[in-house]
Amino acid sequence: MSAHALLPAGLRDVLPPEAAFEAAVEMRLLSLFAHNGYERVEPPLVEFEESFLAGEGAAIARDTFRVMDPISQAMMVVRSDITLQVARIARTRLAAAARPLRLAYAGQVLRVTGGQLRSERQVAQAGIELLGSASVAADAEVARLAFEALETLGLGPVTLDLNAPGLVRHLMARVPAEGVAGLRDALDRKDMAAADAIAGPTFAALIAATGEAGGVLPSLSALDLPPEAAGVRDHLIEVADAIGQAAPGLRVTVDPVEHRGFEYYSGAAFSLFVRGGRGEVGRGGRYTTDGEGGAGATLYLDAVHRLLDPPEPRARLFLPFGTAAAVRRRWQSDGWIAVAALEPGDAVSEARRLACGHVLGPDGPEPIGGGPA
Repeated sequence: MSAHALLPAGLRDVLPPEAAFEAAVEMRLLSLFAHNGYERVEPPLVEFEESFLAGEGAAIARDTFRVMDPISQAMMVVRSDITLQVARIARTRLAAAARPLRLAYAGQVLRVTGGQLRSERQVAQAGIELLGSASVAADAEVARLAFEALETLGLGPVTLDLNAPGLVRHLMARVPAEGVAGLRDALDRKDMAAADAIAGPTFAALIAATGEAGGVLPSLSALDLPPEAAGVRDHLIEVADAIGQAAPGLRVTVDPVEHRGFEYYSGAAFSLFVRGGRGEVGRGGRYTTDGEGGAGATLYLDAVHRLLDPPEPRARLFLPFGTAAAVRRRWQSDGWIAVAALEPGDAVSEARRLACGHVLGPDGPEPIGGGPA
């Protein structure tokens, strides 16, 4: 391969017919979101560093590319997340809009490194944000709609793994500094014995309360926790119950000690999994930016695309040179992909060369060999 065709690690060209297929998936999701009242916004690809990484954005600073703006000489970032951009739009350009405010988006993000399971650094996202409501029903709505989005694409069964990052943060603040690193490692490995040895029985009990929501919520509810941590725990249980009512076909699990990657979430958060997928296909939860609460969900379209079967190719019809525009439009309206000849010649040979399965004859489309039907 020529050096001029090489791309940075984690980036790739998307070729036909995959590019059209991915675009069609995106439009199906945005259509579903729109039918639920979520209006699309399109944030820019690049923003000023001081605004993008302020507040909650500091949690993703290490994953964000920085560039120098040659015009203003200010540092800028290439977005690594769209949720924070939508929240910025809501609190500035749409500050006067009625709440709750429902917004949807789709676009590409760029990250400094890929994940452990997926090496891509430029990935497509589609999602929703529901801003200006502190209601548990808002948390349930975004979870339900993310579930329905995956169902709409024919994916399933879907599992939503619910967690509360604030629970670990509140309890970790009580742990001596020298034990924090070891405790984090124990929580990541779900090692109850190590967690108990480092910080006592509370963290071990939280690890034990991991599993199907219906089976573990009673034991989680019975734990004796400090007031702030108990409040986070109680909200998690409320959200789990609300999601169960809003999406009865969704399998809900609970992991009260999961916190990696959820740094800017302030309430209940979740990951979405589909059977057969590598890792999570989406993530969401409750957050607060500049005093306004919101709940949202993001689908990772690169992971979603890998789980979908591409559609059968549409029939391609070759139109001989000089075919009238009205004739072309007629066959296109009937569902054909119409490929017009650009100069006179052997229509059958040209049709075969351009992978057309039919050529337009005097009586309509005529099948030929050597191309898709």
